[in-house]
Amino acid sequence: MSISTDFDPTRTALLTIDLQNDFLHPKGAYGRAGQGAAAIAALPDRIKPVRDALKAGGGTYISAQFTLVPGPDGAPLIAPHLKVLRPFLGKGDFAPGGFGHDLVDTLKPSDYTIEKVAYSAFYQTRLEYILRALDINCLIVGGIVTNGGVASTMRDAHLRNIKTILLSDGCAAFSNAVHDATLISLGSVTHQMTCAEATAMLGGGQ
Repeated sequence: MSISTDFDPTRTALLTIDLQNDFLHPKGAYGRAGQGAAAIAALPDRIKPVRDALKAGGGTYISAQFTLVPGPDGAPLIAPHLKVLRPFLGKGDFAPGGFGHDLVDTLKPSDYTIEKVAYSAFYQTRLEYILRALDINCLIVGGIVTNGGVASTMRDAHLRNIKTILLSDGCAAFSNAVHDATLISLGSVTHQMTCAEATAMLGGGQ
């Protein structure tokens, strides 16, 4: 993808989806349960040059982080389908203010943190308010999982007429086949480029 004549880094935000300790750190909820994938673990280091180049050009970095709101007894308010899929999730996991909920060290700090309670980073969050308030008209998106939070966020951005660039190797799923199929399905709603291409577009380099 070439830079369009109206592309402006100062009106662009990098949005990462769910790149937090409970998903990626060995001591996080998924790490303790033995859940993980090499493709997911590689994402922070791959996305960091994009973040650095965008910030150097005056852009914004927003981290959307999956959140399980603690209930009255401290157990998370968790959707029934998620409880079936991830029975290992319990008290303290993905809780605001906790280690597991926090953005991974490699990508700290973000300019804004979005607490998301469902797949899409737009659903019942302040993300759209921040984008409109900052006059941001383009999102560069990466994170996990491609077929879940990433895909839902891309489609919701499309519905809001927000331009997007999906980092094709800056997102991942637990299955490479699912990841690849999702990239194909998202081809009609977003531009796609690699992290290296996005970094070069933003004027960064090794």
